[in-house]
Amino acid sequence: MRIISFNANGLRSAATKGFFDWFKTQNADVLCVQETKAQEHQLTGPAFLPDGYRAFFRDAITKKGYSGVAIYAKREPDEVRTALGWAPFDDEGRYIEARFGNLSVVSFYIPSGSSGELRQGFKFEVMDWLKPILDQWLASGREYVLCGDWNIVRSRLDIKNWTSNQKNSGCLPPERDWLNGLCTDDAGWVDTYRALKADAQDYTWWSNRGAARANDVGWRIDYQLATPGLRDRLRACSILKEPRFSDHAPFSVDYDL
Repeated sequence: MRIISFNANGLRSAATKGFFDWFKTQNADVLCVQETKAQEHQLTGPAFLPDGYRAFFRDAITKKGYSGVAIYAKREPDEVRTALGWAPFDDEGRYIEARFGNLSVVSFYIPSGSSGELRQGFKFEVMDWLKPILDQWLASGREYVLCGDWNIVRSRLDIKNWTSNQKNSGCLPPERDWLNGLCTDDAGWVDTYRALKADAQDYTWWSNRGAARANDVGWRIDYQLATPGLRDRLRACSILKEPRFSDHAPFSVDYDL
């Protein structure tokens, strides 16, 4: 089973750059998208729906052209969920879950705090609120794959300029402690990339400023976190830097399912 996670930074924009033509060649079973930056009615028609896939959306209702998540699946899900029960998070279009038997695939878009103290405060609120939900999922007996842009790096290996970013959102010690706390031991969430590539240094996002992408001055903030039962089912993963469709690269993981 191949699952791809992709922050599109505007799915209509990514489509004009050939994203869906590329996607058709990837043989993916599930695609999790973040930052659709559109309403569902703007993403209908063959230009946005590859043959053989079904698409499901959760749009932001707080403002148009903002946030938004989606799941594209070859197989019809048994159930699709789009709310976790807290309106400030749900209404920004940050969660969608597709259930296939005992497997849940989630597309998450965790807030960024880079715009200032107000949004950083909201990000910390989200982290505190989300932790018991994630703990409950771990204990549920279901298998989960949590795809998405988490807007947090885990370690020095996940960011080019580690030292100079210690006071910047996404690399703050409390953020890293929270994410690393989710992935602590054999009973915690599995960072699929790090499980397959323990010492590799790759990035999934680059600033549009300067020549960050050309110089590979990036951050690894896009993840697929899996339940421990899937650890031995991991087969391969790839950060697909080219072609370029967004300021993020798609992240693909193959599972033996």
